[in-house]
Amino acid sequence: MLAPHHDGSPLHVSTQTPALGEEVSVRLRVPAGDRGLAALGLAALDAVSVRSNPNHEPRFAPAVLLGERDGWEWWEAGVEVENPVHGYRFLLQGQAAGGSGPRQLWLNAEGLHDTETRDSEDFKLVASAPEMRPPAWLASSVLYQVFPDRFARSAAADDRSLPEWAIPAAWGAPLDPNPPGRSAQFFGGDLDGVREHLDHLDALGVNLLYLTPVFAGRSNHRYDALSFDAVDPLLGGDDALVRLVEAAHTRGIRVIGDLTSNHSGDAHEWFRAARHHPEAPESDFYYWRDADNDGYESWLGVPSLPKFNWASRELRRRFIEGQDSVVARWLKPPFNLDGWRIDVANMTGRLGAEDLNAEVRQTIRRTMAEVNPDTILLGESTNDAASDFQGDAWHGAMTYAPFTRPLWSWLMQPGSRAAGGIGFAAAQVPAHTGVQFFEAHNRFVAGFPWRTRLGTLNALDTHDTPRFLTSALPGTVPVAFGLAATLPGIPVVFAGDEFGLVGEDGEASRTPIPWQRLDEDPSRWSSGEDRAYRDLARDTTALYAALIAVRRSQPALNGGGIRWLHVGDDVLVFVRESAENSVLVAAGRGDFTVTIPAAALATAFTGADAPLPLFGAEVDGFGGVQLAASDDGITLSATGPRFAAWAHSGVESP
Repeated sequence: MLAPHHDGSPLHVSTQTPALGEEVSVRLRVPAGDRGLAALGLAALDAVSVRSNPNHEPRFAPAVLLGERDGWEWWEAGVEVENPVHGYRFLLQGQAAGGSGPRQLWLNAEGLHDTETRDSEDFKLVASAPEMRPPAWLASSVLYQVFPDRFARSAAADDRSLPEWAIPAAWGAPLDPNPPGRSAQFFGGDLDGVREHLDHLDALGVNLLYLTPVFAGRSNHRYDALSFDAVDPLLGGDDALVRLVEAAHTRGIRVIGDLTSNHSGDAHEWFRAARHHPEAPESDFYYWRDADNDGYESWLGVPSLPKFNWASRELRRRFIEGQDSVVARWLKPPFNLDGWRIDVANMTGRLGAEDLNAEVRQTIRRTMAEVNPDTILLGESTNDAASDFQGDAWHGAMTYAPFTRPLWSWLMQPGSRAAGGIGFAAAQVPAHTGVQFFEAHNRFVAGFPWRTRLGTLNALDTHDTPRFLTSALPGTVPVAFGLAATLPGIPVVFAGDEFGLVGEDGEASRTPIPWQRLDEDPSRWSSGEDRAYRDLARDTTALYAALIAVRRSQPALNGGGIRWLHVGDDVLVFVRESAENSVLVAAGRGDFTVTIPAAALATAFTGADAPLPLFGAEVDGFGGVQLAASDDGITLSATGPRFAAWAHSGVESP
């Protein structure tokens, strides 16, 4: 609670977009007074400096004491940004308590250390080219993910002829978990169906819609593209995408698409032109194992997904480079997509000794910026993504290591299993305490520059994972989505989560949305089961909408810093901070009582300075957490799993 603090937010860093050669002011907050020194094991704090590593040669810059505010000393130093990714950390020097001699403490992105730390754990300033920077709206986004075949079906779908691969299924029929039905079962959701339900997204409060692939394939998921030149006619074709994006934009909802940069389908026009035709221009688009272009490399050995060879200049020209490329075309009128999510971004351009990943991602982003710089680029990297996400192209990661897996490990029923793309070892969800959640979360987010962290997805689940609710501890959905909405990053709603849907793996979670069971007219309900489901869906939707409203309304939650106040086995307490306001957050999976001393709060919480309940306090409909304030601090207490947030005044600095 009384540790020195720094993060990449505007309270502590003078600019989020430095240029090479620019001097950036970085600030450190240190607890003032004897209590703060005791927490650091110091009798006196003699000096603070910043250690950076330009051109891999350490350099120290002295920090000056600016003054004290609310029990914290503020120190500031200037750092010249000499490299595109410029790491730095703080050194605190003083006399050890008890007269045992000098003591050094290091503060980096992982926390406070009493031994020297590695450069990879440093805070980072990113001086990428202007076209690589994220748009201003990224940090305030709330993302809604739609799997088009399963979201909603317009009346026009009834008149479409199905291809040979499709196995038709009535809307709401049970999912077939076994091949070929697993990928061929076809429910007929389309883009006009999505457009017809935009009022639901608007009411929920989301402002970013992510569509999994809309290009034709030979599967219900369409990650096996036949072409990138047209929207699948089964989804309504190009015109349906235009209608959807235009309608979404009128509601203030941006729309991003999904591209497979690692592979195509084996029926793709490029692959068909190259298979058994070494002389074809498309021959060098893929990795062939023989001179006859017969055997080939594919994604994880799946034959239907042949892997792209990004050494091909012609592939780059057609797909990712310039105004006539696939990447550019769908960002321009009449389609006007607001960005891309790149599938299997971590594997793109990588095979054995060859690694072209950086070239590919940077080319994609440069092309996007030429067309419309106010777009985002998200990359899928399901494990430790930090090495690829240093600000040179990707604006954020779709990854499970920093948030999803630690969250499941804390809030799942003991012994839970999770198959599919979520990535747990042996499909087993380990049982974590809140301390372990914090340690895992903090370890993985520490590798990201701050602005990339703000664009990284906080997903309870996605189309590739089981649904969180399937094995969650009772009553923990508010805790889980509350954390998604209040921790740095983009909250994610996979369509159907807000209705309480479940699914045991990535395929089973792709459930058709039961719109017919959500009807407000009781006369249309077919059973008591429908009534119970409607009640659950209504309550869960209200919960999601309330938490999204909190996220979008509070400046501190949209780019503000984070400071942890308490980490326990069953409860986590932190504060998001900005100059405009602060948000205090408490998340508990069981009964808890926590006292936060006034010295850690950095602000008064009594009298006229009492915090404003935003969610989960006893004054609102979701009630349950009590906050008792005194001059000595605050006590938070609750029975059972609870989530709560309070707004407070902003942070003043010297």
